[in-house]
This record gives sequence, C-alpha cells and structure tokens, in this order.
Amino acid sequence: MHTSQTNNPVEFFSKNGVIYITLSGDVLTYNVEKDLQKINEPAQAEVLKIVFMPDGLKAWDSSLILLVYEVVRIAKNKGIEVDLSKLPQNLQDLVNMAFEVDRKPEHKSSSIGGLLEIIGSVTIGLYRAVSGFLNFLGAITLGLGRFLSFRSIMRGTDFCAALEDCGPKALAIVSLISFLVGLILAFVGAVQLQTFGAQIYVASLVTVGMCRIMGAIMVGIIMAGRTGSAYAATIGTMQVNEELDALQTMGLSQIDFLVMPRLLALILAMPILTMLADFMGMVGGAFVGVFLMGLPYQEYWKYAFNAFTLNNFLVGIFHGFCFGIIIALCGCYSGLNCGRDADSVGVATTRSVVYAIVWMIVVTGIITVICQEVGI
Repeated sequence: MHTSQTNNPVEFFSKNGVIYITLSGDVLTYNVEKDLQKINEPAQAEVLKIVFMPDGLKAWDSSLILLVYEVVRIAKNKGIEVDLSKLPQNLQDLVNMAFEVDRKPEHKSSSIGGLLEIIGSVTIGLYRAVSGFLNFLGAITLGLGRFLSFRSIMRGTDFCAALEDCGPKALAIVSLISFLVGLILAFVGAVQLQTFGAQIYVASLVTVGMCRIMGAIMVGIIMAGRTGSAYAATIGTMQVNEELDALQTMGLSQIDFLVMPRLLALILAMPILTMLADFMGMVGGAFVGVFLMGLPYQEYWKYAFNAFTLNNFLVGIFHGFCFGIIIALCGCYSGLNCGRDADSVGVATTRSVVYAIVWMIVVTGIITVICQEVGI
C-alpha cells in the first residue's frame, strides 16, 4: 500500500482489508483529489472497512470536510463500511448532515375536493378578507375621530414628510404623463375629426376628457405605483423588522402613528395633482392642435375654455379625492398585513398596487353611473 510523505497531514495505510486514514497536525487547504484515487483504485476492491484515526489533529477547514465526505460517498457506492467515531463530533455532524435526506417540509399535493369543500374554503377565505378589511376601516374611522378631537398621536413631521413625498416630489412625473396623455387624446381625436373637417373640436375633446376623468385616472395610476407601493413596502419592512410589534408594545396606535399621516397627505395632494394633470393634458392637446394641426392658437383655447365647465372640473376633483383614499388604504392595509420575510414585502407591494387600481376602476364606474343618473 502506498504511504504518503511524512509531512503530509493525511496518511493512508492498509492492514487486513482495512484502510486507516490518519489525520495529524493542521489540515488546511488540503488537496483532496490526489488521495481520493487511493480509495478508487481497483486494487482496493477487497477493502472491507475504512477507519479515520485523528492523531494529534489540530486546526482543520472545509478541505477536511470535503475529504471525509468524498471518502464516505465513494465507500457507500462500493458497499464499504466507514468508521467516523474517532473524528471530532462537530465534523461528524457536518458530514452526517450532508448525507441526510432533504428536510424541507413536503408540499401537500393539491387535490380538488368536492363542491361543498370548494365552496366552504372560498367562503371562509372571503369572510376573513372582508372582516379583516372592515376591521381596518373601523380602526381608520376611530383614528379620524381621534384626529378631529385633537387626541391623535400623529406627529406633524410625519404628515409633512408624507405630504412632501406624494406632493412636490410627484409633480414632475404627473406633469409629464398628463402632457403625453393629452397629446395622445388629441392625436386620436384628430384622426376622426379631420374626416369631417371638425378638427377644431379636438380642443373640446381633450378638455372634457382630461378634466372629467382621464386626468384623475392617470394621477391615480401613477400614485398607486409610486406612492401606494412605497407605503406598503415601508410598513411591510417595519413588520419584518418587528417595529410594528415595538409600537404595539409601547402602547402606540399603529393607525395614528403610521396610517393617518399617509392617508391625510394623499387626500390633500390628490385633488391638487388632479388639477395639475388637467392643465398639462390641455397643454398637450394644444401642442398637437396648434403646432401639428395648424389650428389658430386663439381659436383652440376659445373652444377649450368653452368646454371647461364647473361640473366636469368638480367631477374630476372628486375622482381624485376618492382615489387618494383608495390608494392610501390599500397601501397601508397591505403593509400592515405583510408577512415576516423579505418575499412577503414584495407580495404586499404588488398587492397594494393591484388592489388600488382595481378599486379605482370600480369606483370610477360607480361615480360615472351616479353622475349619469343625476345628470351631472
């Protein structure tokens, strides 16, 4: 049997069908491959057992773990017994753990149950979702009551920071998107109106469309993706870091401390951003009408101002007000109900945006039907 040099911390020797692997000194950055061949050699087919014998073993690193692991793996494939009992216990534990079966919990196979089971699970899930959101709305109502009665613990600095984030910092993106939406509306309208020689009515089309609904919807979508998702991510991260638990332990209301500043800031900022979006949309339409279609500047703005009615303006502002409430509620609710891991923060952020957009469309349909019935 080949024996390695004396300065080698790992030495192999065989006796009576047993391979002894002695370990001495420091086994650091050890070259495993050069000695594994001694286990794989055909001459070792009669080997019955492999024994690790630490003899003055001192420091060791992952290279020793790799050696022991590979020896055990090769021995298992050849049906050879391996004795690790003399190795340090922590080394034995690491090697044994490497050969254990994956201890991840088994995923239960999803089987479709009976009709009653499906209806029951859906009903229970819906009940829990609705009851949880209604409890949240109740807490918000109580928080508003405390705010109006000057008993809220909401800090003015938090409100100002939230207002700055959803107000001045959002002006640029809202202005750009609204300008482009007005420009697109003018292009789409011009294609049809030019066939009748009525391209001057592009001004009326853009003004009514932006002021009544499109301005508010575009601001709502922008703020849902920009601000609502930020609310969910911020509060969700606080949930992961157990900061929400700390607030509860200190007896501080999460609604007053986290939700109310963000809710009031969006309620105040959304109507103002909606007015800005209306104006920038009209400017975008004017850019197309005046510079690309050659319409007289004075005539364009004359038709635009004639189409600008107080009813259309107030309907758009009311849409913005409602959208502000929806975005803040969806963002904060998703954050407060976030899980305890990093992946849950991403899920909560996505959920807040989806919920906000869906509910904005639903509310838009409801308001449109009501306005149509009332005649506004």
